[in-house]
Amino acid sequence: MYPQTHVYFAERVCGKLSEALALGSIFPDMVAALVPGRDDSHGRGTELLAALGDDPQLREFALGVMTHGINPEGLDYYGDEKYLHFERGYCFEKGRPLVEETIRACNLPPALGWWKSHNIVEMGIELITGRNGSYSKALAAAFGNTALVDKISRRVAPFYGVEPRRLYQRIHNFPYYIEISRLDPRALAAKYDVQMFFKHRIRIDIERTARLIETARHIVEADLEEFFEYAEEQVRQNMHRAKAREAT
Repeated sequence: MYPQTHVYFAERVCGKLSEALALGSIFPDMVAALVPGRDDSHGRGTELLAALGDDPQLREFALGVMTHGINPEGLDYYGDEKYLHFERGYCFEKGRPLVEETIRACNLPPALGWWKSHNIVEMGIELITGRNGSYSKALAAAFGNTALVDKISRRVAPFYGVEPRRLYQRIHNFPYYIEISRLDPRALAAKYDVQMFFKHRIRIDIERTARLIETARHIVEADLEEFFEYAEEQVRQNMHRAKAREAT
């Protein structure tokens, strides 16, 4: 999922929102560029909670991380990996009818079509979760909290085997790769062009991709809340189990 959706979901699960929780909820995507694989970036939330739980602020950060990842199962698990009886997660399944147009709009080799169409769905969802602007403001405040970013960098970097300064720079620079201010289909498509060039040296058709993102928004409207309710309940149970293990 995209950043404002992760912040929205973390607030749903935890019943509150803080700058630490907001940064934690998007942290797996930030650290992904610094660690070997998805198991590291999206699979260590429970360990983080155990390691950082003595600090109330970092505990909220770790809980945010747990709402995001794939192990324990967070939003990305149900969005990407597995949802109900379907082959893959919600965003992949919703992206099936968009694969061919995504290949054309994003100038993709066919092998990347389904993966990137699920990104289009995620951007469609971002238009819905971020429409009132509150999560944009929450992220801007969190990234602007230099004391918190410094604390996270110092305490969390050793856990992932990276230098604190390198992690600090990654967090500091991350807003350049995501759209947290002007949330509309074209703005999301323009940032997606930046991401696609950075990852694949591919330039997309921004206008065509923007229209596809708007299509994706309409595709998910009918059952998105049902998906969030299911994922919220599952993630809350996962977090209760993790907290119970921490207490023993």
